[in-house]
Amino acid sequence: MSLRQYEYALAVAEEGSVTAAAERLHVAQPSVSQQIRGLERELGVKLFARTPTGLVPTTVGRAFLREAEIAVSASRRARATARAGAEDLVGELVVAVQMGFGTRQLPRALGELRRRFPRLEITVFEEPSATELDRLCRRGALDFALMAACDRTPSDAHHLGDEELVVVLGEGHPRLGSKRVELRDLESEPWVRFDRDSTLDAVLLEVLRDDGLAPATAARVSQAATAVRWAAQGLGVTLLPASAVPPEHEHLARPVSPALSRPVIAVVRQDGGPAETALLDLLRHENWPGSVRERLTLSRVS
Repeated sequence: MSLRQYEYALAVAEEGSVTAAAERLHVAQPSVSQQIRGLERELGVKLFARTPTGLVPTTVGRAFLREAEIAVSASRRARATARAGAEDLVGELVVAVQMGFGTRQLPRALGELRRRFPRLEITVFEEPSATELDRLCRRGALDFALMAACDRTPSDAHHLGDEELVVVLGEGHPRLGSKRVELRDLESEPWVRFDRDSTLDAVLLEVLRDDGLAPATAARVSQAATAVRWAAQGLGVTLLPASAVPPEHEHLARPVSPALSRPVIAVVRQDGGPAETALLDLLRHENWPGSVRERLTLSRVS
């Protein structure tokens, strides 16, 4: 077996056909078919099943592809580390970020990283689920993760700063006249919430329960920007990090009273190379407006 065969199998799984995989890899279709057949012969199993909608991995194929992805990612990192120089950082950097955290800081840092190292390929996953983030980490598919601190925060995590939490209200909402909004003043309001296993929904529940409130759910969304837009239209109020509020809706955002913020951490793979180190340094120099003194006690990071 070879890494090329792994890459071909992963491309077929993602594209759903040999033809599309060949186009993506810029190789001839017969070459992809030959490599997949050779791989299946060597393994003694069928990796793909043909369906009306295209090729899909078999049960055994899915298990194989998970390991193949780890091997391919490790190979790319090894090549990148070997070829990395002070002025010529190449390869792939895979980053995951929990929804709503570092919305402004991360793009700026990644933009500067690409300007410094234009040959570096960056892949970003926005993962609202802490469970999904853990799964990617266990698979060895991630180089760098940006997230809110939690009870399971690794001891070697890097504390970057704090994200202030704000509520977003609808146009004309009576509480827009206040500089800060007490959560109890929103007791009768419906809430635009997030997916049940997302970090942001856990934050909302924790904050409201601390105030003895139970949120009435108007809607559930999977993107922070969607929550802001729907809140702006009066569907309900929402709570999220200040940096996740788009500039055109900042006039509808208000800090809460008492002030709340969430520590933001970076987790770097143990064998991280120069790309991870450079990104961590850039994020350390970003502006994190939440006050350390106002962070939630349950989420302290030393």
